[in-house]
Amino acid sequence: MTISPTIAVIIPCYKVREHILGVISGMGTEVNKIYVVDDCCPDGSGNYVSENCHDQRVVILRHEVNQGVGGAVMTGYQAGIKDGMDILVKVDGDGQMDPALIPRFTAPIAAGEADYTKGNRFFDLEEIRAMPKMRLFGNAVLSFMTKLSSGYWDLFDPTNGFTAIHKDAARHLPFNKISRRYFFETDVLFRLNTLRAVVIDIPMDAKYGDEVSNLKISKVIGEFFTKHVRNFTKRIFYNYYLRDMSVASLELPAGLLMLLFGTAFGSSHWITSIETGATTPAGTIMLSAIPIIVGIQFVLAFLAYDISSVPRRVLHNKLR
Repeated sequence: MTISPTIAVIIPCYKVREHILGVISGMGTEVNKIYVVDDCCPDGSGNYVSENCHDQRVVILRHEVNQGVGGAVMTGYQAGIKDGMDILVKVDGDGQMDPALIPRFTAPIAAGEADYTKGNRFFDLEEIRAMPKMRLFGNAVLSFMTKLSSGYWDLFDPTNGFTAIHKDAARHLPFNKISRRYFFETDVLFRLNTLRAVVIDIPMDAKYGDEVSNLKISKVIGEFFTKHVRNFTKRIFYNYYLRDMSVASLELPAGLLMLLFGTAFGSSHWITSIETGATTPAGTIMLSAIPIIVGIQFVLAFLAYDISSVPRRVLHNKLR
């Protein structure tokens, strides 16, 4: 007889008092526990839920200092692991995420097909027309940067906060190192890749009501870019030099060195040619062009190898 996994839902609460009770009331019977994390909410969300919600599954967790959405989710993860929950689902408290979709997120994990699932609002091309154009463009840019930094080339919509994770994957996350604010979801993907966890997208519709998002992509794009570069560098070092080595470990540095040499050599002779008015010999041009062409081929070969190396074997099955 198959035993159904226990499911816990984590709801970070910060200025969501008007929506939180509706979110909780939408939780189905498949949910065993609901962790409401009051992230030092100025509206007193924790007390509000405690006074007005009588669902026995609800547990109120409180932060004395605001830790951001990442800090709130990690508090929920730790509570769920401690209570023996098998699958931990994160749902925002602003009403943008439909709790009825929770079984869709937990099913692949329960079936041993994934360690982590996340929403993707870009799957249905008709539905994304409702998404604001600036947010659509910003998410596209952030998605490409996330592919590079996390190594999950088959994922999209990285800022989507509707997620689910198996407890065995969650307990191996370095909670004290993960970004605690808006970069949280993206940083988790990077950490999961270093664990070789399987992550899949779950199609969902974009939903917008009267809630106000605290995330302004135009304000965080610079910070995100810096952190993506940092994570990309770490991932390449961890996966291709520290824990394993392959032909791709040689292709990337060789390609970058050739590109650097060809560009520097060609640029210096081009500047000299402009200053002196002398024609650059064909041999000199070729000596610049060939390293650039070969370097590009090496870098592309590395990217092809990296794309083919997306984790496919479920982590929590290996640990079991």
